[in-house]
Amino acid sequence: MNNPDFKYMSSLLLFGSNGIIASTILLSSHEIVFWRTLVGSLFLLIFFRAGGGKFTALRYKRHLAYAMISGAALGVSWIFLFEAYSRIGVSVATLAYYCGPVLVIAISPLLFGERLTPAKLTGLIAVILGMLFVNGQGLIINGFSWGLLFGLASAVLYAIMIVFNKKAYKVTGLENALYQLLMSFVTVALYTFFRQGAPSLSVENYLLPILIFGLVNTALGCYLYFASINQLSAGTVSIIGYLEPLSALVFSAVFLQEHLSG
Repeated sequence: MNNPDFKYMSSLLLFGSNGIIASTILLSSHEIVFWRTLVGSLFLLIFFRAGGGKFTALRYKRHLAYAMISGAALGVSWIFLFEAYSRIGVSVATLAYYCGPVLVIAISPLLFGERLTPAKLTGLIAVILGMLFVNGQGLIINGFSWGLLFGLASAVLYAIMIVFNKKAYKVTGLENALYQLLMSFVTVALYTFFRQGAPSLSVENYLLPILIFGLVNTALGCYLYFASINQLSAGTVSIIGYLEPLSALVFSAVFLQEHLSG
């Protein structure tokens, strides 16, 4: 459990099931993100304080600011992604979203001084070709759509989230995940109130999936994710990160009967 690779891959498998759980919650995309970040951040805050956690990041204001920006980007990215889920399906939306790691790999030599090894370069080329084939096929078959645009927008926000989280290397572990989720919740809450006013409180029919989503996929998933990525290179994070869309494709095919072929 202390191995960062194991933590990271476990979080990716949890995130890969996001679309399956979201499909059972018949609320708007931003309301789903609102409830998952609210439940997840509250749980992490209680767990953090119960375990005697201290807010050490307050001593590193610049790194704390980076973590806050990363959390805000995460919240907006989820809004775009869940909107894409509802418009073009889990599988295609996830693949559009995972154009983000390509951006991270491309800029990591400039921002973090990471060398593009032959293995990473081969992985990058394979990923780019895969994204072009899949998303290009979707564009040819279905034409340009808001769903595809939302998926690609979520990819850009994903890249911003990774970059600023890597910069916040003084903020680690559970404290990092807590700041990320709290800022995600604040961002999504502001967007929700601006767009529609108070979110719907009629969630009794979706209470179980919302709790699973918030506690397991969000709180636990984000802890495993943010506790590991600062211990891995940006290139490794991006390339191994494709385990999430792979698992999302498998899950959506098994549970939602979605297929990529036209």
